[in-house]
Amino acid sequence: MTNRLATETSPYLLQHAGNPVDWYPWGPEALERARAEDKPIFLSIGYSACHWCHVMAHESFEDPAVAAQLNRNFVAIKVDREERPDLDDVYMAAVQTLTGGGGWPMSVFLTPELEPFFGGTYFPPEDRHGMPGFPRVLSAIAEAYRDRRAEVVEQGRQLAAHLREQLEVQPGRSEVERRQLDAAVARLAESFDAVHGGFGGAPKFPAPMTLEFLLRAWRRSRDPEVLQMVTITLDRMADGGIHDQIGGGFARYSTDARWLVPHFEKMLYDNAQLAHVYLEAFRATGQPRYAEVARQTLEFMARELTTEDGGFASALDADSEGEEGRFYTWDLEPMLETLGAAGLDPGEARDVAAYWGVVPGGNWEGHSIVHVARPEAPSPGMLDRGREALFAAREQRARPGRDDKQLAAWNGMALRALAVGSLVLGDDRFAEAVRRCAQFIRAHLLRQGEGGRLWRTARAGTAHTPAFCEDYAHVADGLLAAYAALGDGADLELAAALMNRAVADFWDEASGCFFDTSDEHDRVVARPRSLVDGATPSANSVAADVLLRLALLTGEPDHDRRARSILRAAGPALERHPIQFGRMLSTADRALGDPLDAVIAGDGDDPLAVALRRAAGAGYQPDLVIAPLATDDGIPTWPIFEGKTARDGRATAYVCRGYACDEPTSDPERVRAQVAGLA
Repeated sequence: MTNRLATETSPYLLQHAGNPVDWYPWGPEALERARAEDKPIFLSIGYSACHWCHVMAHESFEDPAVAAQLNRNFVAIKVDREERPDLDDVYMAAVQTLTGGGGWPMSVFLTPELEPFFGGTYFPPEDRHGMPGFPRVLSAIAEAYRDRRAEVVEQGRQLAAHLREQLEVQPGRSEVERRQLDAAVARLAESFDAVHGGFGGAPKFPAPMTLEFLLRAWRRSRDPEVLQMVTITLDRMADGGIHDQIGGGFARYSTDARWLVPHFEKMLYDNAQLAHVYLEAFRATGQPRYAEVARQTLEFMARELTTEDGGFASALDADSEGEEGRFYTWDLEPMLETLGAAGLDPGEARDVAAYWGVVPGGNWEGHSIVHVARPEAPSPGMLDRGREALFAAREQRARPGRDDKQLAAWNGMALRALAVGSLVLGDDRFAEAVRRCAQFIRAHLLRQGEGGRLWRTARAGTAHTPAFCEDYAHVADGLLAAYAALGDGADLELAAALMNRAVADFWDEASGCFFDTSDEHDRVVARPRSLVDGATPSANSVAADVLLRLALLTGEPDHDRRARSILRAAGPALERHPIQFGRMLSTADRALGDPLDAVIAGDGDDPLAVALRRAAGAGYQPDLVIAPLATDDGIPTWPIFEGKTARDGRATAYVCRGYACDEPTSDPERVRAQVAGLA
């Protein structure tokens, strides 16, 4: 027996296709039934790697008695928040207003007019720890809707009006100033955990966008305390259980303040952003460990999240064999046996186990989460042999499930991280992954013959759901990074076309920023738009950053105007709540600085052109725009490229800072010095 979710592509929805609940996907059929039968909607929103989503599914949605309650009194709709961030944003705002908190699974009750009137997150199957049981919630909601309809409808109307007001954005009146960024740094220092790194207490999230902004702030101030906020955080995370010491990559967040105990799901967007910030830290400090963590993270992405068609899957579950973290944790004796079988003597095996904090009885629920427990590392050779042996043994375990849907925005983030990795690390494996991902986007997410529009999601060759503004911004961001790293002008042209499409479909001149949705999307109680950076950057912060670079590349003044309009709208909040504006603060820093560009004239795969691009990108210059120019790539004759050619048939670099340009050169070391401002 299956329900209507059986024909969906989302792995999360497919996980519920066998429930006795008469689930609908979000769409006209469900909404029309709610109106025709005058029934309230139960909207359940989650995602495949969510541990508590699995728990509630097992406890309630697989229970025939609970399903009967839902089927009798409600129209039940299941949504994958990653496919429909618009619905997630609007109704999460409702739940937060109603309860003061939020999270997933999200459980929200709507009138047939889609107005929310009651909500929460996880509900247990019976009353527990002060939480009402889900059957009792369903009975109370059904009774209220039947017997106190006017009260319920009025509650929904008031909440819908509040959401519309909350999602309004006022146009900014003044330009962002450097003092606001300085104040943001000071505010971040107040919440910085000087012992464990990060900001605030448990649960603790990595905040890669905030760390990148602090790196930019340090570049200008050279204040060692600002740099320490970055390095302490990166060091402690790299040592912690949140970092997979055996296979690379990072879990989503830590449940404790010292990064030891993660929620074990691994998300594509986290790993793409963390790889990028470790690369930036390597460029800024020269510390080899940051390059190694970035390399391992990109290798994890390439190994475990790449799909056959060159795109990237969304996530790995926290659970395997019904147990959270089972795939990643170790017991001491099996670890010692594995290390011994790999040729380590008993003393060496114990040294490796002790270094990674694997102890009798474990450090979490009877098992050990692998982390760096002591500063004295075994010899690199011993540690590498141990890691290889443990990785091979772990590969024999039952693996966590993989959510293999391919989201446009997240693939854009992966494209960006891999492109920067190929440029900074000089690793051709990552360059090849960039080529394949860019081709995947063109083949599967670009809507052929539809004016340069994108799809939001694809899986197994089937794409659907019109893309959101964040998809256009992130894919353009990734394409600009791919263009800089590999020198294919088609990536620049597609990035420019996608942003032109985003302006046409999402721009709101009245507020001076982008909506998250276009006319192609459902109109619910409010049209979402946000300036706030959460676990992923907001569409507006990425779009503003991309538009500033495209303004430099194309000479289009409207790109610059729109980017600065977004910054004006966000400006008043930047210094008050900096942890919520990491990418926006970095964009503001770019806008306040002088432009820096390096045009590399020469064929994309010419070894000298490759060397010049890598030399330009070697140091920490986050405002740098690398602009390759091949003789036959058809890039429009934008002003930045005028008169710049490969001299005497050799690839040539033209470095310009502000309104002054250095002498053209074909010497990679001279390019490195010019970009650093040392020539």
